[in-house]
Amino acid sequence: MANSTKLSMTSLRVSNHLARLVLVTFILTFIVTRVLVFLIMSRRMPDLYLQLGGTHVHHLNYGIFLLAGVGAYLLFWHPIGRRLEIAAIIYGSGMALTFDEFGMWLHLGGPYWQRASLDAITVLSAVFGLIAFAPSFKRFHFQHWTGAVVVAVAVGIFFFMLFESFKYVGKIVGPKLQEIDTTSPP
Repeated sequence: MANSTKLSMTSLRVSNHLARLVLVTFILTFIVTRVLVFLIMSRRMPDLYLQLGGTHVHHLNYGIFLLAGVGAYLLFWHPIGRRLEIAAIIYGSGMALTFDEFGMWLHLGGPYWQRASLDAITVLSAVFGLIAFAPSFKRFHFQHWTGAVVVAVAVGIFFFMLFESFKYVGKIVGPKLQEIDTTSPP
């Protein structure tokens, strides 16, 4: 019995570590991607976009290929240790590249600055954060559930206020982003 408990605790620590790697890589990849896209679209840095036959290859495609590759690697080779950590890092990057353009999944040919993409990144960051830092449901006690409800209400209020402020900021920043989108390299 003690050995199985030790094994499950070790497994939990490994999965928490991997989830933290995914979370950090996901957030960093999203930030770097958004900064690079903004700099390219505002013509503050050279156009790094891949063009194939006059078609712009969006970075969500790189994410899809990374996710497909890491999925196959995990299924067929069952890595452990450092290789599993590298797979988690690639997974986090692939998720960020793919979901950064989530709005384009819904509205093909729409502008890059779609709110749906930011919403998807926010939701996935929260899910990865919960996986990385929350205790397992078996270890949840009354104070955990109380804390979770309080945090959920606080996050709901925060997002309501954030979305209301986006309306105000959108009126100011929106026209500039639309101008950048229409004058950016193809």
